[in-house]
Amino acid sequence: MQATVKTFDDATHCGSVFLDDGTELPFDTAAFDAGPLRLLRTGQRVNILLDGDRITYVTLSTFPVPR
Repeated sequence: MQATVKTFDDATHCGSVFLDDGTELPFDTAAFDAGPLRLLRTGQRVNILLDGDRITYVTLSTFPVPR
């Protein structure tokens, strides 16, 4: 699933994204650290994995997500 970064704290690696329907979902340090990224910018497109309503993985939209 794709989303757009709303916020990102480079000290804590936590933030939030907007889904394409406008829903905002937060992500925690574990979700960010599960992927290969070092930072994110507001407005950047990302791929995410969800477990229910919880984001478990965040990466750039050009990178594959684990299955």
